[in-house]
Amino acid sequence: MKKLIAKLQNFIIIVIIHLFNCLPIKNNKIFFFSYYGSQYGCNPKYITEYILDNYPENTFDIVWAFTESERKNVPEDIRKVRVMTLKYFYELCTSKVIVTNFRTTDYFIKRKNQYYIQTWHSSLRLKQIEKDAEESLPAHYLEMAKNDSKKCDLLLSGCKFSSDIFKRAFWYNGEIFESGTPRNDVLVNSNPELRKQIFKRLNVNGDKKIILYAPTFRNSSNLDIYKMDYSSIIKELHSRFGGEWLFFIKLHPHLASRSKEILQGENNVIDASSYDDIQELLSIADVLLTDYSSLMFDYAITKRPCFLYVPDIKEYTAKERGLYFNITGLPFFHSTDQSNLRDQIRKFNEEKYQLGLDRFSLQTGSFENGKACERLVKRIEVQCYPEKEEDVYEAV
Repeated sequence: MKKLIAKLQNFIIIVIIHLFNCLPIKNNKIFFFSYYGSQYGCNPKYITEYILDNYPENTFDIVWAFTESERKNVPEDIRKVRVMTLKYFYELCTSKVIVTNFRTTDYFIKRKNQYYIQTWHSSLRLKQIEKDAEESLPAHYLEMAKNDSKKCDLLLSGCKFSSDIFKRAFWYNGEIFESGTPRNDVLVNSNPELRKQIFKRLNVNGDKKIILYAPTFRNSSNLDIYKMDYSSIIKELHSRFGGEWLFFIKLHPHLASRSKEILQGENNVIDASSYDDIQELLSIADVLLTDYSSLMFDYAITKRPCFLYVPDIKEYTAKERGLYFNITGLPFFHSTDQSNLRDQIRKFNEEKYQLGLDRFSLQTGSFENGKACERLVKRIEVQCYPEKEEDVYEAV
């Protein structure tokens, strides 16, 4: 009976989509969603806010889709729709430009005159993705990914290394826009006011220094792998870099509900797992501590210290996914136990670290220069206002 109901619901949705696809496309409407509507963040957020800050009101009609009816910290100029509602499908079907950072489902039936921009959700990755990780990905995801790539008109790339991955592993032969990652503009361009706003929002003293711990998700249910000796690490940070330190913990969304089990009421530790925008946390962090997360490559833009804590490196690479880089070949100092981590903080060599970052940036061919949003929105402007194409490209 459940299968029958599901088939009927699917049939009704497809009929609705085909009906809405007969309606006129609104040429200045841009439809955004991030991680299937679960957050206001990542590349779509920074593209949106660049538009709001740099274009006259009503130049673009911006629509965002969310899984919840109410969303905080979303600008008032943005129209919001709830995913899978009638209004959601109407707005999606009648938008000129669609922007997302993840794969779209079969419920996005792209029209001939629509323009679909896939921003992806990292500038560079340590873990293998898509066709490169085909053996470890579910069959239904692989099918969805292949279908999504067929719809795509523009795929963003943060570096030459990523472009090569996309060409090989994305089932995509279209244009790759090699102009950087929109969400990384905030890490290239210093903004003291934003820093103050973030500290205020988190109710944190602006004089404190921040170490951000942002581990990735494992399939294992063992939480011990995420637990740290926070106080000892803070002592080493104070000894090496000076100042008073706070530990910010940003757990993966799949782990956020279990943060109390991991943190266990530690002092000088703030649970930032519910904070929507990881890029903002990266922008205020004085040190990043992570493991296999692609955040390390974003954070490298700031040139601030980054340490990798990888106690399960052998198990992770054997059971999870293969890696694009050997950990020892990365410019970040890595440890397999916390004693060694504290030792590496104590002996941190600034000059060696900066040289390693510079070499790695040259090796990967970074496109990050703080103008990714500007260049992409000029491309969007051409799609929405083709008569302005010459003026737009002259401006770029």
